[in-house]
Amino acid sequence: MQNDKAITVSQITKKFGAVTAVDGIDFEVPRGEFFGFLGPNGAGKTTLIRMLTTILKPTSGQAIVSGFDVAKAPGEVRKHIGVVPQASTSDLDLTGRENMDLYGRFYGIKASERKQRIKTLLDTVGLAQRADDLVATYSGGMRRRLEIARVLVHSPALLFLDEPTIGLDPQSRRVVWDFLRKLTENAVMTIFLTTHYMDEAESLCGRVAIIDTGKIIALGSPAELKANIPGNDIITLALGKAAPPDIVEAVEKLPFAHKIKPEEGGEIRVYVDNGPKDLPALIDAVRAAGGEITSASVHEQSLEDVFIHYTGKSIREEEAKKVSFFIGAGLPQRLGR
Repeated sequence: MQNDKAITVSQITKKFGAVTAVDGIDFEVPRGEFFGFLGPNGAGKTTLIRMLTTILKPTSGQAIVSGFDVAKAPGEVRKHIGVVPQASTSDLDLTGRENMDLYGRFYGIKASERKQRIKTLLDTVGLAQRADDLVATYSGGMRRRLEIARVLVHSPALLFLDEPTIGLDPQSRRVVWDFLRKLTENAVMTIFLTTHYMDEAESLCGRVAIIDTGKIIALGSPAELKANIPGNDIITLALGKAAPPDIVEAVEKLPFAHKIKPEEGGEIRVYVDNGPKDLPALIDAVRAAGGEITSASVHEQSLEDVFIHYTGKSIREEEAKKVSFFIGAGLPQRLGR
């Protein structure tokens, strides 16, 4: 057992007939890390996570999760992980305490130990006063906190989270964030997060991996990934129509323009060192080349920009296509359990 690694993936591949969904991926997640995993729709992200959580068997390669091979010892892997899918799974007709008790029974936890763990967890997530109310009466944020607490009843070493704050209001999201941060304090737990909220990944994750076309195309801390993109700021100009070649050429000649990226709908994104300082000269150059600017904006590079840089797509485009990694297209009818 590799005591310092929660996940070790070596040349893992998954094929569905002639289609290679995951193509020889390698990466490691140290114990105690808050790790983010991002990718466009169809990139292989869902397939990889299903393999790590033992729903699918790899075609080749190896994945060691919590010290056990996902293909050779899936039962042992399941004992040591917790999974919170995107879809809500709590029983509305049971109380919060009953939901957690039922989950603990599934894992064979003794009654006395189960009772104490449930009490501690309900206190931790701020639901002690509502523990004996039906979950049907809970707000969305309360239900999400309950579902995270419930999956911790068996004290997993590794927690997989699929869109843990989707649909929550900003205040509820922050409450969940604070709770998740506490779980990784002192390397007590490892968290593997998938999300389409870039601020969530940037705020919570020590490192982030981006997968596309079945391969990991970027891996590092949010700061490291942003540093790999040219310039510090991005200026977006709306032209009202597709940028003609003369405008693109004029902008490319500017000494401060590291990269120019025409977008659909008549926008251009220009990567520069100092947005506020460079904006007037950029506007002059576009107008001199015959461009008509309808609006302009400047912002510092973010993880969203990293995602666009590597995949060519906005994470917002992908959000509309998102499916849970337990439910959706491509899920085999037989899960191999």
